[in-house]
Amino acid sequence: MRKRKEKKKKRIRFFPLLVISIVGYCGWYYTNSINGIIGAIILFILAVICFKIWRRTRGYARLRKAGIKEIDAMSGEEFEQYLGHLFKKRGFKVSYTKASGDYGADLILEDREDVIVVQAKRYSGSVGVKAVQEIVGALKMYDATQAWVATNSYFTKQAEKLAITNDVYLIDRDELIDMILNKK
Repeated sequence: MRKRKEKKKKRIRFFPLLVISIVGYCGWYYTNSINGIIGAIILFILAVICFKIWRRTRGYARLRKAGIKEIDAMSGEEFEQYLGHLFKKRGFKVSYTKASGDYGADLILEDREDVIVVQAKRYSGSVGVKAVQEIVGALKMYDATQAWVATNSYFTKQAEKLAITNDVYLIDRDELIDMILNKK
């Protein structure tokens, strides 16, 4: 196992050198000079930097459009209401559970075929196993066909593993942004 990782690391280190060599060769091919090699490599590096800057700024614009900063500032109840509104726009019939004694479900979504219990977690850190455990309990309590956990954050690896084992659908920050953008 360790040898495979070492070989993979060597391939990863080798790849950028290979690409730069190809770019340098192209510069030599068209100019037949060392200045052509240097110029082609510099242009290639500038193009890579510009691409990375463009990709990062595109990601920030996407977040601003999604309003994720406002979601991060919401209270837990406001986040539940926001999710309810979002799911209504997506065609679900939404009902809210009471704040305490809800057996782990915050929203109950219904469509023609399914009843889905949703646990809403507006966190600043990672969402752990407890949220998945709670929604698994709510699945039977509300006689639901599916269980979802939605958050404005990300899930721990343990929570993801438990969710896979129990067929719980996880909606993390990235997927929430996609849902918001597709709603508009």
